[in-house]
Amino acid sequence: MKMWSWNVDKFVEEFTVGDDYIVDKLFVKYDCKASIAHVEMLYKMNVLNKEEKEKIIAVLEEIIELSSKGKFEIKMEEEDCHTAIENYVIKKLGDLGKKMHMFRSRNEQIVTAIRLYCKEEIEGVINLLKELVSSLKHVKKKYGDVKIPGYTHTRKAMPSSIALWCESFIESMKDNIKLLKFIANLIDKSPAGSGAGYGLPASIDRKFLSSELGFKSVQNPLYVQNSRTKFEADVLHGLWHVMFDLNKIAGDIILFSSDNFKYFSLPKNICTGSSIMPHKRNPDVLEIVRGNYHIIKSYEDCMKGISANLISGYHRDFQLTKKFLVKGFKIVKNCINAVSLVLRNIEVNSKLCKKDMSKELFSVEKSYKLAVRGIPFRDAHKIVSLEFS
Repeated sequence: MKMWSWNVDKFVEEFTVGDDYIVDKLFVKYDCKASIAHVEMLYKMNVLNKEEKEKIIAVLEEIIELSSKGKFEIKMEEEDCHTAIENYVIKKLGDLGKKMHMFRSRNEQIVTAIRLYCKEEIEGVINLLKELVSSLKHVKKKYGDVKIPGYTHTRKAMPSSIALWCESFIESMKDNIKLLKFIANLIDKSPAGSGAGYGLPASIDRKFLSSELGFKSVQNPLYVQNSRTKFEADVLHGLWHVMFDLNKIAGDIILFSSDNFKYFSLPKNICTGSSIMPHKRNPDVLEIVRGNYHIIKSYEDCMKGISANLISGYHRDFQLTKKFLVKGFKIVKNCINAVSLVLRNIEVNSKLCKKDMSKELFSVEKSYKLAVRGIPFRDAHKIVSLEFS
């Protein structure tokens, strides 16, 4: 059942719906939770009696159960999960189901579901990052004392170690967690009860809705719509920070496990082979991580670009942005798991690392020794540099 009474050209319908009805399968649970809170508010306002409230909530909980099993259908002509859910309730309860949309707009439903989804997904990413930190600590504990060359300009520079390498990413992941927590707090505003972006010509209890849904505060109705893509871009920016580090970890391991270095080695079961070269053991899992950094960056750019130059209020353009969030979270979680797996299985060849600690790595130390004996540092620098001319 459509929300309006006229027929739309078939091409226009398919074009405007796009894949939204497919993407929205992920948001069913969140919209039902928001709908349950809304029904509780309608009961509080005496729009529904207790029996009516309980009947609607029972059907909404049924939808959550069906969705968890992949059995809740969203038809293309329904456009999104919000209409599909309402249609299901009406089919089950008749005219009673039609009361559920009182004091509500799909505009606010969309944002509320997305906001709830983001909060939960961010928490999931944070938990995975904690596991990644644990994997880095595992490598540090096992191989931390091993010295390796440090590089600048992709040339040997100064002595480094596996411990220093691990600690740099441990610290960065902790910063990523702080950033994601900040973003989660930033978006923790309730859109529920904001209508189409301009409030409602009725007195409803938005604070009650906010509390029921676990939000920290109530968001200005117009800001609800104006924050679309702004908040989502913030989320993707947080995910970009994670991918920035995963990209660098992947790049380091790819380089240092190559035949030219062999500081690291990867077990056969996490490598892939070649269709033509029998000897190949390829770090494809890390190359996919490295490539996905650019995908996440492009999602953030798309999110920001789509919302540019739009006036205040809701625009259908926003529909195009949901897939970037859904795909973004999936990619980042998979990449964190991939890097954690590699780190848990990586081996360090301490003998080759020691062999590669050549004398030029200690040139700075040698310069300092001359300087503390009274030779001006610039002169000491020049003296030592002659050894490597």
